[in-house]
Parts: sequence; structure tokens; C-alpha cells
Amino acid sequence: MSDDSPSEPRTFARDALETVAIVAAVGAVLFAVSGVWPPMVAIESGSMQPTLERGDLVVVTAEGRYGGPAADDYGVVTANESEGYGRLGGPGDVVVYDAPSHPTPIIHRAVFWVEDGENWYDRANESYASGADSCAELLNCPAPHAGYVTRGDNNDYYDQAQGIASPVRPDWVRAKGQFHVPHLGALRLEAQKLF
Repeated sequence: MSDDSPSEPRTFARDALETVAIVAAVGAVLFAVSGVWPPMVAIESGSMQPTLERGDLVVVTAEGRYGGPAADDYGVVTANESEGYGRLGGPGDVVVYDAPSHPTPIIHRAVFWVEDGENWYDRANESYASGADSCAELLNCPAPHAGYVTRGDNNDYYDQAQGIASPVRPDWVRAKGQFHVPHLGALRLEAQKLF
């Protein structure tokens, strides 16, 4: 037996460093392409069914990347302005946003933009206005500030009409969804339970 063979600890260390280097390289490429970290999110609820199911993994990008033909100044295409453009099974963009009133990020479709003080009841679909008959009966109407009115594809209400969030300010938007991989996010959700 020759003494030139690497020892087990050195081999393990080399293999571990190679693995870390590969993971770091993949992460760097994903970040370069997406412009956000993390570049994927796991769906935690059924609010976007049937488009996105609980446990699906959504690949996301910075809101200004890969916009559609009617993207606004912030790189988001709303469903009402989509002109045939759509992502994730519906018109317009699906955005990931942080609402100050909500403990976790929300991933819902941007439906339309409202200006500060706007009576947006007249532009809202009555089906999603939570039974309101006027702006005075609708939460967040008139709009307390400019932002997006959003809705989960499976929800029969706007997020703003239920008080989930006020109109989503552009600086609350963390990313927008590009495509999804069914069931792959379930691994991440299970891992979250362990930690």
C-alpha cells in the first residue's frame, strides 16, 4: 500500500468544498438570471388554485425583468392592462409582496393600479368587492395611497377589500412569478416545519 493516497479526512474535505462550490455557483447563476434572492418561493396556501397549488415551487424574478408589453414604470403588468400578456395561467403578473399587516409574503395577481385617494370601487369587479355597494362600504376606498389592487386567483375578494393589505406599494413588491414546478415546493415547506 502506498503512502501517496489521500487520507479520508482530506478526501471528505475536498468533496465538501466541491459541493459547496457547485451550490454557490448554481446560486450565483440563479441570482444573476432572476435578480432576486431567493429565486424561488414555495406556495403555502390554496389562494392561487387552480393556477398554483399548495406545495408548488414558483421561480421568481425582480419585477423589472422580463416584463410584458404593457409593463408599468415598476415593471409590473396588471391583469386589467395585460393586452393578451399573462403569467402563471392568467392575465398580467403574479407578484410576491410584503404587506406590513401580514406576517409572511403574499403571492397574488396584480389586478389594477389605483392612485392615492382614488375611488376605485367604480373600476372594481363587484364580485370581488366583498359585498360593498359603494366606496364608502369598501375597505381601503378611497385608496389611502397609490398601489396595486391584488387578488388570489381562488379568492372571491380583492386583498384590499378584506383588509389583507392596503393597495400594494411598488416598494412592497419583492418579485414576480415567471413559471412554476408542481409539488417541488413541498420539500421546502416540510423542511420549514423542522426548523
